[in-house]
Amino acid sequence: MTAGGRRLATGFTEATDSPGLLLWQVTQRWQAAQRAALRPFGLTHVQFVLLASLTWLATDGVVTQKNLADHAATDQMMTSQVLRALEAMGLVHRLPHPTDRRARALAVTPEGEALANRAVVAVEACDAAFFAALGDGVREFAGALRALRNAAG
Repeated sequence: MTAGGRRLATGFTEATDSPGLLLWQVTQRWQAAQRAALRPFGLTHVQFVLLASLTWLATDGVVTQKNLADHAATDQMMTSQVLRALEAMGLVHRLPHPTDRRARALAVTPEGEALANRAVVAVEACDAAFFAALGDGVREFAGALRALRNAAG
């Protein structure tokens, strides 16, 4: 037995004192809410993130798979697999890159753009409801998340 009679050698008195555990618990609940919000659109959360990210990035010109993966902080292999699914759904196209023969340019179809714009309304409403418990602290919380993301590389 460890100090305090616990079997787990942790520095925390209570399990819920662990920020990692709390982040895990909150993330699980948030992901469940996102899945429910996206169900009517026939999209998984990662499909939505990549479709919405591509729609966002396309405003600035040619988008490659690497650009998209970097923006969404997703693994390139998973990004490729999800893009194949989105392409099969008629939501994106992978086209020859205009200047790099090794790369593919990604494009959102009109159907993909329309779906992304309908789904983002549901996702943002879901976020607003989920984070409402923070009240006026939402902006500060988002800043803390950005700091963690940036520190993690």
